[in-house]
Amino acid sequence: MTENANLTERGNRKERVGEVLSSKMTKTIVVQVQRRFAHPEFKKVVTQYKKFYAHDEKSEAKPGDRVRIEETRPLSKLKRWRLVQVVERNTDAAPVAG
Repeated sequence: MTENANLTERGNRKERVGEVLSSKMTKTIVVQVQRRFAHPEFKKVVTQYKKFYAHDEKSEAKPGDRVRIEETRPLSKLKRWRLVQVVERNTDAAPVAG
């Protein structure tokens, strides 16, 4: 099955790109997604952050990596996302502080 066929089967699911904050849990990563928008009243650019818990079956993502996650059915109390791919690996030796 190709990726395009897989996407059409699954329908229109939300995707986000963010940075891995933690991978200390088994098969779970914490991803911080950044959203920038103009404030409706003051017109100043505001940066908003949100944390998502995502399922990482092979434990391939490490802290500091940029990853793409996709919305899925509830997998646990907090997990509603799954890892699609690691977009960019972290090259720094020090882990990201969260």
